[in-house]
Amino acid sequence: MATDSRGRLCLTIVPSLILFRFTIFKMEALSLAGKCALVTGGAKRIGREIALNLARAGASVAITYLNSSEEALLTTAQIVASRVHGVALRCDLREPQAVKGMVHQAIDSLGRIDLLVNNAGLYQSRDFEKIADQEWDEMFQVNVRAAFLMTQACAGELRKQQGRIVNIGSLGGVRPWITHVHYCASKAALHMLTQATAKALAPDVAVNCVAPGMIDQGESKRDEAMLRFAEKTPMQKNGSAADVAEAVRFFATCPRFVTGQVLVVDGGLSL
Repeated sequence: MATDSRGRLCLTIVPSLILFRFTIFKMEALSLAGKCALVTGGAKRIGREIALNLARAGASVAITYLNSSEEALLTTAQIVASRVHGVALRCDLREPQAVKGMVHQAIDSLGRIDLLVNNAGLYQSRDFEKIADQEWDEMFQVNVRAAFLMTQACAGELRKQQGRIVNIGSLGGVRPWITHVHYCASKAALHMLTQATAKALAPDVAVNCVAPGMIDQGESKRDEAMLRFAEKTPMQKNGSAADVAEAVRFFATCPRFVTGQVLVVDGGLSL
């Protein structure tokens, strides 16, 4: 506080003080310190980035994997490097008993579960006439049934903690892709599962979904296709795993009144 030439009090420090308080409030709002998250398929790609983003925000994180044991160990070490607890749990998410056992392990290791991220998924390109019965079934087992089993197994704990669920859907669940019919159908089902469970678990648990568009994960064999999609995207680029992770963290920290929403993260590609 100071005075001007006429001796009047001037609150010259107030704007910076307000900015400081706003910055602290924003940091606290985005912080997950003391929270515990379970991320399925968190060993690599988008799941890995989600797990690391949550850890950097202060959450202890358990990840699941099936065959990616080396990647799981590396990701867990990086989680721990953020000075939070991290653990990797092997689980076949298609098996109900395996899911229930893994969830108990996660709770024993972390102490609680505040956030479930159903990230594990299967992606496949196939002409419609060539989709085999078993390919259709496996797509739904991994992309929908696993999320259902995980949500059901974690429901009691999440109700207790007033927790949250974030499912990882896809732009393919909103827009039809002719060479991905089984994939699109499974992701559309996941979007509906999100909305149905948001009602079923309310008011204790908030359930939302992030639906990524074209995400560049550095696979060189898709460079030409990635360039074409970037040219068609209003933002003139493809998304990154970090973009998806930030959207997940938004749902992990936003007001709990936000539930049953599907957030498309595609740079405007669907417009």
